[in-house]
Amino acid sequence: MIQLFHVYKNYDGGVPALTDITLKIAKGEFVFITGSSGAGKSTLLKIIFGLEAPTGGQAIVDGRNYARIPAYEIPRLRRKIGFIFQDFKLLTNRTVFENVALSLRITGVRPAEVRKRVARALSYVRLQHRANFNPLSLSGGEQQRVAVARALVKEPTILLADEPTGNLDPELAVEMMELFREVNSKGTTVVVATHDQGMIKRLGGRTIALESGRLVG
Repeated sequence: MIQLFHVYKNYDGGVPALTDITLKIAKGEFVFITGSSGAGKSTLLKIIFGLEAPTGGQAIVDGRNYARIPAYEIPRLRRKIGFIFQDFKLLTNRTVFENVALSLRITGVRPAEVRKRVARALSYVRLQHRANFNPLSLSGGEQQRVAVARALVKEPTILLADEPTGNLDPELAVEMMELFREVNSKGTTVVVATHDQGMIKRLGGRTIALESGRLVG
């Protein structure tokens, strides 16, 4: 499902973000990526999503090698991938409903189906009563949950989450991770980047550890 071979990523000035990353995540796995701030977790997720291109090495996702895909085809591949960004990236000139619905409308999903899937996604994160609100009127935790609903509404084969519980209280954080487990149980490959060791110990499962851009476990 996800394969990285000797992936390197350097930013401007040659600053290394990832160094010689080789890993494989099988279809249907639930995997934590852990490490301190600046370890390379977010960069790794962005490469899997196709948002960042490796400086060296190969990234193969769902059987497609990003290095061999024309740039115009990458958005089509991303339709199968849900991404929960650490900084939410919500559109503040649209309602919660419109934020969650946007990816479906772009891909031509019928309006009735859009309404059904958005309602279901918002109910998953307990925000159906906020559908017509502007994101700026919501708390940080609520905005985080909108971002989760926006990723889930695509019914992705791969779900990537970058610190998805960072703005949630402990009870909601546990609920969110249980939701990811439920999504995973239906066949979705789930990759969660987090520095929350307590959450990892609570849930268990495979963990990929990064330190200064290198795999350490």
